[in-house]
Amino acid sequence: MADFDRSPDGLAFSDAVRRAQARLNSRELHADAEWPIDISLELETFLNAQRSVVLATSSADGQPYVQHRGGPPGFLRVLDSRTIGLADLAGNREYVTLGNLSENDRLVLLAIDYAARRRVKIWGRGRFIEDDPDLVSRLAADGQRGRAERALLISVEAWDVNCAQHIPRRIDAAEAESTLARRDARIAALEAEVTRLRRRLDECGG
Repeated sequence: MADFDRSPDGLAFSDAVRRAQARLNSRELHADAEWPIDISLELETFLNAQRSVVLATSSADGQPYVQHRGGPPGFLRVLDSRTIGLADLAGNREYVTLGNLSENDRLVLLAIDYAARRRVKIWGRGRFIEDDPDLVSRLAADGQRGRAERALLISVEAWDVNCAQHIPRRIDAAEAESTLARRDARIAALEAEVTRLRRRLDECGG
């Protein structure tokens, strides 16, 4: 893969953005920044744990579109150090993302871990693969195979981990239920132990 300008200036900070940064005195904070391209093991682990992400595309004339993509952990697959894949499932059949990427392949993927208050933005280029059923099947997570219509491959151009500021802390419902179930089981075990000890105490004459 040919290298390219991975700096924020070369990817996300246009002339207008840089002028705004200069006007608001934040330019020096970003002038020498550099975002990684290669997917690290830490990022792969983070992506593998996601259940919900936001995918942003735009049409050739700049009309933006944001779409939610979700599934069980593992529905995002890191295929190599610069490629992410996922199955495209049957939905409302509007095909806005499909159409947008056919004429403008730029996209941004946003993944947020609310429990850990961590978010990652990924800039890249996307393309749909419609003639490779083996790839589609490989990318489909548990429960998705019957609904997977095509594959979406994302070539990563850069990624950035944002600070936790302003991210509300939320706990996944399944995780909360599991935690509460463990608590309830522990309470039940302690209550049973108290009952047993009281019985022994009564047997010993108080």
